Amino acid sequence: MARHLKLVLIICILALVAHAAVNESTLRRHRYDYGLFNGSLELATEVITKDIQRKEGSMEQTSHEPHLIRSSVIFGLTKVANESNVNPRCHAHLKQVQRGILSKQAWAIKVLDASGTKPSGFVFGQNYWLGSREACRGVQRPVGITLSRNYERVMHYSILTQRAPFGMDYRVIYLRHQSPWQVEIKVMSEQVLHIGLCLPSSCGSEEVKQLARNYVSEGSFAEDDIFDMQPEVLYIKDLKLSERFFQRLTFRLVVAAILVTGALMLCAQQLRVAKTDGEPDEGLAPVESELWHALESLLKREPLKKFVSCFDVTNNWKKISATRDNQPGEIPIMNGLRSVCAIWILIFHVVWYMYFTVHNKTVLLSYAEKVFFQYVSTAPLLVDVFFTISGFLQTYNFLRNVNQMKEVRRNGLWGNMKLFGKLLFHRYLRLGPLYLVVMGSVDLAFAYIGDVSVFHINERFDELCPQYWWRNLLFIQNLFDHREMCANWSWSLACDMQFFLLANIVLFIYAKHPKLAKALTLSGLMATIIWSYGIGITNNFEFSFDSTYATGTLIYTSPFVRVLPYIVGAIAAWCFQEKQFQLEMSERRTRRLWHLSIQVFVGCIYSTVKRDLGHLITISLFVLGRGLFALTVCWMIVGSASGSGVWWSRLLEAKFFQHLNRLSYAIYLLNPLVIALVYSLTSTSSAVDPFLLSVVCCGFTVIVYLASIAFSLAFELPYSNLSSLLLKGKPKTS
Repeated sequence: MARHLKLVLIICILALVAHAAVNESTLRRHRYDYGLFNGSLELATEVITKDIQRKEGSMEQTSHEPHLIRSSVIFGLTKVANESNVNPRCHAHLKQVQRGILSKQAWAIKVLDASGTKPSGFVFGQNYWLGSREACRGVQRPVGITLSRNYERVMHYSILTQRAPFGMDYRVIYLRHQSPWQVEIKVMSEQVLHIGLCLPSSCGSEEVKQLARNYVSEGSFAEDDIFDMQPEVLYIKDLKLSERFFQRLTFRLVVAAILVTGALMLCAQQLRVAKTDGEPDEGLAPVESELWHALESLLKREPLKKFVSCFDVTNNWKKISATRDNQPGEIPIMNGLRSVCAIWILIFHVVWYMYFTVHNKTVLLSYAEKVFFQYVSTAPLLVDVFFTISGFLQTYNFLRNVNQMKEVRRNGLWGNMKLFGKLLFHRYLRLGPLYLVVMGSVDLAFAYIGDVSVFHINERFDELCPQYWWRNLLFIQNLFDHREMCANWSWSLACDMQFFLLANIVLFIYAKHPKLAKALTLSGLMATIIWSYGIGITNNFEFSFDSTYATGTLIYTSPFVRVLPYIVGAIAAWCFQEKQFQLEMSERRTRRLWHLSIQVFVGCIYSTVKRDLGHLITISLFVLGRGLFALTVCWMIVGSASGSGVWWSRLLEAKFFQHLNRLSYAIYLLNPLVIALVYSLTSTSSAVDPFLLSVVCCGFTVIVYLASIAFSLAFELPYSNLSSLLLKGKPKTS
């Protein structure tokens, strides 16, 4: 009997244990679903109960609501929304978001989390309260991540799987603030708050904009109380590409240019195959063969065949990539100077366009004023290297062309006007096609990022280019306000074209009246120095970034100021060619002069390290420093042309720079476009970091280099070949 009682007792105990295990398993499953593996049994029961009450619609005013209204813009908008200021569906959805946040429904918490709130760093320029675009997308669809259930996690698994009951979109609203508690740099409009919001799709952008105005006007914005922001709503973006993009004239023109150029490249390639194989239809399908025969009949005319051959990709690539020994009369150091300065200016543009996407702008500019980073912050001075080289080459080549000099002396006024027009036409033909295609690409790129970028775009070239394209077409954009330029970095190209015209006029005069030309040149040199002093002193010019930007039109992009190095280069070329200037010095003294020139070059780069000097000292450093800078470049050119040099000048004469120099024009035109496009398409702001910046610079250099090859092959070399074909009857050889 006792044995039976023991057996019954054991069975009862096992039953109780099994029952407890079932209960624990059930509660454990609930804890798993609610992410409370490490919580107590009571906590799990409490969460389940609260969830049931929530699902039944039980919701009361919580202690979080006053805080949410003031700290969260998205929650504040749900509070100011009513049936009179938004459409019924939008109102219903916003109220559902509000109830979901207060009752802590997973999808609503994700909406709250995806919407931007104030981060730290506002004082130094943190105006990017972007939240998370990806998190807002996660409200609409489950996040693609697999988590094993073999491990306990303190999380609500529903935050991965639960979706919003209606469509949600990520949008950015922009507010201008007037806070005295943020460093105001005065370089474009940096005082614009970017606030990312995860909003119901049913709410129109204009409705949200009005809600935001109501929200900030009611004084519910807590940051306004603390930082005295006085926010003003500017506009809102839905970050979707508008249909107007495909209706733009530039879209059609750029697409047409690409298609026509592609067709000409294919024709040139087929001509090459036909010439090599002797059988143009070999390997072609019947339809292709018929098309080729029809095309061949058109290309039987020799002028048309020569024109198409200018677009031969294989030949053009050989010209770009070819390296050879320097020929007599060439100045090899120019290849290195142009190439290094082009990459140097590219690095400057990486930093410049980073300014518009970093959230610590003040720190970025403080780096730019440090001694170590002067080589980047003063890189715009390197534009003078190009002007000096252009002035030297223009004069040097003109004076060396004996036949052309005789023709100028022989011609009358009308004959010289025709020759002048011919020179201008060929220069425009070499520079214009790539320039115009890039200008159209700039218009399209900025129209695109204006629609889809989370950042406020300060320079809306898509609005400026349709208005002022004719200025760029005539190369006179630098004569107008720098804030109204289409592709404003092209100011130096406009200067160079204007200097080319003036230099040719003076050189034509020199061929017949040398004394008059010399007097005009010296007068121009004195005039630009006096003009620069007058403008600098009148406008209280300083080397600080805000002063430099404010005087950009009067000083930085003005041809009357920037012509100084061009004139210095032209005078140096005249001395070298006409006076047969030769370096009759000992090897030791020559080496010293070479090393002195690089020291002066670097010294000019670092001359702006002190940026708060008096106006007279500042403008003197600017004018005389640039003149001295141009003289050092002239010494390098003359020294290289005379065959002298030192180890670092030999590096600049390396054959590799021949290849890079041929791409320097495309690098110059494309690098701001590529850099601005990449930065604008990032989804969040970043902090400036010197090490990361060096990596970014390397990446941009590679990207721009590859883009320059493509654009040069398509839009630069073919027209350079055509210019040579018109001048000499055959394409230019490398």
